[in-house]
Amino acid sequence: EGDPESGGDSEDEGDSDSSGDGEDEEKENEAEIQRLEEQLSINAFDYNCHLDLIKLLRQEGELVKLRRARQKMSELFPLTEEIWLDWLKDEIKMASESSEREKVYELFERAVKDYICPEIWLEYAQYSIGGIGQEGGIEKVRSIFERALTAVGLHVTKGTALWEAYREFENAILETAQPAPGSIPSPEQQQMLCSQLEKIHTLFRRQLGIPLLDMEASYAEYEEWSEDPIPETTVKNYKKALQQLEKCKPYEEALLGAETPKLAEYQAYIDFEMKAGDPARIQLIYERALAENCLVPDLWARYNQYLDRQLKVKELVLSAHDRAVRNCPWTVGLWIRYLLAMERHRVDHGIISEMFEKALNAGFIQATDYVEIWQAYLDYLRRRVDFTQDSSKELEELRSAFARAVEYLKQEVEERFSESGDPSCTIMQNWARVEARLCNNMQKARELWDNIMTKGNAKYANMWLEYYNLERAHGDTQHCRKALHRAVQCTSDYPEHVCEVLLTLERIEGTLEDWDAAVQKTENRLARVNEQRAKAAEKEAALAKQEEEKAEQRKQARAEKKASKKAKKNRIGDKRKADDDDEGEWGQEEEAEQPSKRHKGDGDGIHLEEDMEVETGLFGRSGPEKPDYPGNQKEKASTSRKEIPKVLHDSSKDNVTVFVSNLSYTMADPEVKLKELFESCGEVAEIRPVFSNKGTFRGYCYVEFKEEKSALQALGLDRKVVEGRPMFVSPCVDKNKNPDFKVFRYSTTLEKHKLFISGLPFSCTKEELEDVCKAHGNVKDIRLVTNRAGKPKGLAYVEYENEAQASQAVLKMDGLTVKEHVIKVAISNPPLRKVPDKPEPGRASQFAVPRQVYGARGKGRTQLSMMPRALQRQSNPGAKAENGMVQNSPATSSVPSEEPKKMSNADFAKMLLKK
Repeated sequence: EGDPESGGDSEDEGDSDSSGDGEDEEKENEAEIQRLEEQLSINAFDYNCHLDLIKLLRQEGELVKLRRARQKMSELFPLTEEIWLDWLKDEIKMASESSEREKVYELFERAVKDYICPEIWLEYAQYSIGGIGQEGGIEKVRSIFERALTAVGLHVTKGTALWEAYREFENAILETAQPAPGSIPSPEQQQMLCSQLEKIHTLFRRQLGIPLLDMEASYAEYEEWSEDPIPETTVKNYKKALQQLEKCKPYEEALLGAETPKLAEYQAYIDFEMKAGDPARIQLIYERALAENCLVPDLWARYNQYLDRQLKVKELVLSAHDRAVRNCPWTVGLWIRYLLAMERHRVDHGIISEMFEKALNAGFIQATDYVEIWQAYLDYLRRRVDFTQDSSKELEELRSAFARAVEYLKQEVEERFSESGDPSCTIMQNWARVEARLCNNMQKARELWDNIMTKGNAKYANMWLEYYNLERAHGDTQHCRKALHRAVQCTSDYPEHVCEVLLTLERIEGTLEDWDAAVQKTENRLARVNEQRAKAAEKEAALAKQEEEKAEQRKQARAEKKASKKAKKNRIGDKRKADDDDEGEWGQEEEAEQPSKRHKGDGDGIHLEEDMEVETGLFGRSGPEKPDYPGNQKEKASTSRKEIPKVLHDSSKDNVTVFVSNLSYTMADPEVKLKELFESCGEVAEIRPVFSNKGTFRGYCYVEFKEEKSALQALGLDRKVVEGRPMFVSPCVDKNKNPDFKVFRYSTTLEKHKLFISGLPFSCTKEELEDVCKAHGNVKDIRLVTNRAGKPKGLAYVEYENEAQASQAVLKMDGLTVKEHVIKVAISNPPLRKVPDKPEPGRASQFAVPRQVYGARGKGRTQLSMMPRALQRQSNPGAKAENGMVQNSPATSSVPSEEPKKMSNADFAKMLLKK
């Protein structure tokens, strides 16, 4: 009797433990939910945080919170097909009453707008069949099916499922319309039967005219179902569609065989459809491509450009533009195109203004982006103004917007980026042009130009000439003369040009007094300029001379130190010789110099023969043997290596030799070890390890191959871990013959397909990091950054197959927690290596080109917080063009700018006379 009781107690304890575990897990989940909600309150654009919260709430069955979390995410981001299907299925389960069904319909309508998803359309159509009993239910189902066919019915691989579902629905209607067995149908019933049969015939014929996979099976099904022969027109269309399918198959097969996101394959398919010229098919292939490449701004831009120029359907165009800026809000070019499209389709002014405000809050990645979006909006406002009227509401709104733009760049943008993005005051210049040319308000234009010159632009000749041209066109000679006199006084970059323009003005329009005053002023100014330039040149020459003297002193000090060290060694050797009465020349054998140190960051191990020649040139000197006295046996053994003559490196064999360094000093038999390692690259002719004068291995060697291709292949072993240290393999380069050879091998430019990850735990392995990264794309390579001893530094470079995968990985991985470490992820953009400036003799230092400066990784209040500096464009606030204009950063602006060139006197004369 005791055993059952005992068993019962044990079972109760087990239930209690299980219950306790469940409560603990529930508490942990509640705490995690609270943490995620707090994190989203700080940064609402944390995509991964939204996903984690939704997953946890669904797991816990918190339906109210789950619905709210999904709603918030959908307001900020377009949702993927998987997220929408999960949401829809959950809502369908809870919808029982007709009012709740309407809410599900509304949710489906939102879902089909984000991306082209055949599965969502099919789910929508099938769900609508459940409401067939309501008034107008059948027509509603048919309407949804027709919309689905319009959206994805041409989808080569997934369109068939929708056509079949539509036919099954119509067949079900046909079955319900059949009269009872043995009864005679009424004329109305007969007419309805014929109408329903015709609907099914029409569906078959429409489908067979479209190139779809397995369309042969659909044709066979139609033959079997139809009591009449298939019409000749349908057969002809079917054969034509088959031919078209054969042309599409290579592209579809390429998509099936490719890995996500398949951007190159989709681009080839788009090009094929563009040549064919069917708008519906072009639209569909673009939509298919964007569903898998939603973070590629260029793809959105090309699609929107096609819609703007070819289809021009308002709803379609504006919907595509809206989805583009929701997917890539950091891309200013997409916002500008959206504003233009809204203006083109005559959207209400209030809506356009509201969209512009959204653009300002989108979080652009550099200061110049804000200048571009403001300029686009100001252009729009200017086109609304009727300048034939002296004043109007639209004109006041334009002036107000100009003033706000100037203030916004000064306050908001400069605070975030430490620069306004508009150092040349282009917005104020445009404002002045509007006032002068369109409003005939030259007084306001002069006030604006006065403000422009006080912002550091008065020293540039081209700025003065821009203002001068405006005065020539819309002002008077008095103000032109005044402007040029100020220009002569203030210009520091090209004073000769403004002097020439002033003299030209007085030659044509001035009096003798004006001419004399201009000549005197220009001569005095140019004399001062020449004097300043001469002083600058003298100062630069003096600095150069000082540097030469310092270099000579350092060289002399090194020589003296070396001589002192050698003399000290000789004295030690002489003492030993006197004490032991030995004929050996101990003091004559010099200790080899240490190999030249690498610069920090030059961890690629490039060998420069000039640095190594002294060291190898001392090897092989062996003096007479030491006396075999007690205690010297160990030293004698250690010098046995030294006694073997070493072969100096022959620079003529550089092409078949690699230099190997950063090896362990304790490596036993380096020749044997390295031969085993390098034989995989080709036949090894010789391995020459370098030893110290004490016979210890120095950690580097020469590996000579029989063939050049083997040496090239050996470079692939660079950074391979050997005995716990990364081995550096580099080509042999004679620095005397190649003085400009650069030792840094890794890229120092923006690499949009590669990520830079920091903040990793030191224990993170390459495999663990790959598991994290491969979820967002095809990882080609991962490099963990280590120090010379092979110890991790918590940094890594991850290379993806293309830019789209890298961009998506940044958005989803930045801020991720890995082993309790929050990592930072950005597009790889290494800084330029510091190269000492080499000023040209005779040139003043003020004319030297400044070094490129990169801005910090800025984070905005909105989605910018997720943006890597990958997508950021470098700004160079300090660099000025030769004519005084600020040069834009390279290649990333949506409106490329040309580098200003030097202007000759003739150029400035043309500029002067163009009015």
